[in-house]
Amino acid sequence: AAFISIQAFPALLDLPQDLEVSTVSCGSRHTAVVTRGGELYTWGWGKYGQLGHGNNISSDQARRVEQLVAEGLRVEEVVCGPWTTYVRV
Repeated sequence: AAFISIQAFPALLDLPQDLEVSTVSCGSRHTAVVTRGGELYTWGWGKYGQLGHGNNISSDQARRVEQLVAEGLRVEEVVCGPWTTYVRV
């Protein structure tokens, strides 16, 4: 199992250089951002599938949610709950 560090303070995040973030939301142990281009990136604890990558794998690195891209959906808003992530497309 992957170890995911929990930080109770702001930390610098590495995203690809060409991305501009428009919205951020934090859950209990995961985080999601929406880019100005309408893509969703998530990272953190993924035990309940809340990262949206089709599995229960946790990640310390921000990863794009490919299923939304594959369906041609543009994300408008994201809200993270305790163990969930809600996305408006």
